[in-house]
This record gives sequence, structure tokens and C-alpha cells, in this order.
Amino acid sequence: MIKVGLNFGNSKISCVVVDYKNNENINVLSVESYPCSLIKKNIITDYTLLLSEIKKLIIESEKKSQTKINSINLNISTVDSISKYYESEIFISDQQITDLHLKKAINQSEYFDESENYFNLINDIIAYDLDKRVLHTDPIGNYANNIKIYFYKLQINYKYLKNISNLIKDLKLKIDSYIPTPLSSALSTLSKDERNLGTICIDLGHSTTSTSIFENNKFIYGDSFLVGSNNVTTDIARGVSTTLSSAERLKTLYGSIISSPSDEHEIIEIPFISGENNKFTQISRSTINAIIKPRIEETLEIVWQNIKQNNLHNKKIKNVVITGGGSQLEGIIDYAKVIFSSNVRIGNPLEFLNLNDSFKKPTFSDVIGATLFEKNEFSINFIKKQPKKLKKLGFSGFISWLDQYI
Repeated sequence: MIKVGLNFGNSKISCVVVDYKNNENINVLSVESYPCSLIKKNIITDYTLLLSEIKKLIIESEKKSQTKINSINLNISTVDSISKYYESEIFISDQQITDLHLKKAINQSEYFDESENYFNLINDIIAYDLDKRVLHTDPIGNYANNIKIYFYKLQINYKYLKNISNLIKDLKLKIDSYIPTPLSSALSTLSKDERNLGTICIDLGHSTTSTSIFENNKFIYGDSFLVGSNNVTTDIARGVSTTLSSAERLKTLYGSIISSPSDEHEIIEIPFISGENNKFTQISRSTINAIIKPRIEETLEIVWQNIKQNNLHNKKIKNVVITGGGSQLEGIIDYAKVIFSSNVRIGNPLEFLNLNDSFKKPTFSDVIGATLFEKNEFSINFIKKQPKKLKKLGFSGFISWLDQYI
């Protein structure tokens, strides 16, 4: 089966095509990525030009993969998203749990509630409570007096979704799944054990920082905000009065979050912001690091505060994976260890994908993860709509059917 992941954000548009058999048997056919700055703060600045750029990306991906692209998995930004936790409880008097009991609890919840302004990217069960014993797998077959189901819902603004969907519609492509970008990054970088034991995945992108949390193999939180590694570049450019291109070079070659005594004596020549030829000044490496550190500290602190606001800090998750372009800043592992009091590693796309070295980088975690998304893992399968066969049900059969909906 051919699966295609498409991602377009504030700095690049990317497309990956894979021959997918299962999550451990994937053949990557092509990965294409172009610089693009036609989306600013989730607003398309030039619809026609962006449409043309994406069309060019799709055509090139088809050539490289020798595959006709008809449908895609589309990464969706979760900036200004809403995370919501809710629950439902029913009493069953020590009966054996069946799917009818679970359906009844779900129907009594807000699972099917719809909003005019927000779209449910994720709406899933994250845990069950049987007589105050928590399970994270299907409880059917167990006996209990009462069942409580815990849900997680991630919603995004409909207007943004429509803007993005119209682009794909105009390209005559079908959207198989909408995937929260934080989830995509986690799918491509977290191991099975990390997803099961509990891990915070932070994607430090160009213009946004995304956070996802997995625990007990469940996606329990996703969020993004508009601060990224480009903010570091801008801070450097302003702080030392140089050009943006020079600031990006300084960040990449010399930037570090943790300074050493020798940094004060390492002198770097930089061009004036005026752009005049042969006009340079000198700064120390410590000057650059003194600018970078507060911005990264602020970014990671925002992540931590958002986690605390959703009461997820109480879970005391001790694994953090940092991915995205900003993860390549020197010293970020040691600094994140202090903020999160956790083990920290840099997240590259998983080894079994056998990617070309050019794409085996944190920068491509988001788009590659889009091809690893499986709907069944993030939806409630046993409530899929079935044909309502009322004829020849009989009285007892009718009562069983009715029980699902009351």
C-alpha cells in the first residue's frame, strides 16, 4: 500500500512517499522538501503561489517515487488548539462487560457532541476504570460494578482547516487523515517502549514549537505555539546588529545554550546590518550564547507550563525527546534535563525507516511521521456505525439494540 505524508508550515513544504506494509515494514520511495514562507502564523499569505508550490512538490514526488499520488495524510498545525479531557461512568451491578456497556457509556458522554467552530482532530479513549482499577486496554470480558471511561479530545479551528483543505481539494487529491503535527513528530521518533512508559516529545520547529505526550501507548496531549528556532535567529540579528543570514550562520555554527569560559575569548567577525561591503565588526561567542539561552529557556518553560496547566506534570514522566531543527543547538540536552528533571535525547526518525542520510534528521520528523499514522490506533473502533437491522429482531433483540443508544 502506498502512503503519502504532506506537511506545509511556515518555513518549508515537504512530501514523503512510502510503500507501507505495516509499522515495521516500510520502504521509503521518496522524500522531497522545499523552502517556503507563504504561511505566516497559520495564515496563507499568497494562496495561488502556495498552490503552485505544492503542485510542483507533488509532481516531483511522483517522479522520484514513480508513483501516482491520489491521496495523502495531511499534517495539521495545532497552534490555538484546544485539549479537552472528559469522562463517563455507568453502573452495571457486577455484570460481565460487553461492547454494549461501553457503547452506552460513550453515548452518555460528550463524545458525539459537535462544535460549529472546532474540528476534532483526535477524540479517543485513553483509559478505563473498573471499580477504581485503571486499565489502558479493552476491558470487555471483565466483571465490574461500575465502568468509568476517560477520553481525550484535541480540537482545531474549522476556518484554518478549511483553508488548508481547499488547497488539497484544488489539487484534486483526497485527504485520508488529518494528523496533528505534534503526533506526527512523535510517531517518527519515539520507540515502542517510550510510547508505553511515558514520553514528552518536543518538536522545536522553525516558527512553532509542538509538544506531544504518550503514556501507556496512548496519545494523551498535543499542542503548539508560535515560538521557534527562527525567533532565536531574529534575536541574534537584533542583538548584535547583523543580517538575518549572518545571524542564522552564527546560530548554526557557534550557537550553544551552555557557555564555557573559553567562549569569551573566541572572537567572530560579522557583517554590519547595513549590508555595506567590507563593513564588519567583532563579537565574542559568549555574546551569541547570552542571546540564545534566554529564548530557549523561555520556549522550554512555555512547554512545561502548558503541561502543568493540563495537570500532566503529576504523571512525573521521566523521558523527553527533542526533535525538529532547533534540537540541534549545542547544549540543549543538558539544559532540558534541568527544566524537565528527566532523561533527554535528540529524536531522529527511527532507524527501521532506512532513510537516506540527507533526511535522517530531526528536521524531517514531522512529515515522515505522517506516513506512520494508523486511524485505528487513534479512534474507537467498536462504535463504528453498523446497519440498523430492526426487522426480525424480536423483543429481546430490540431491547439489546436500544440499550446502545440510551
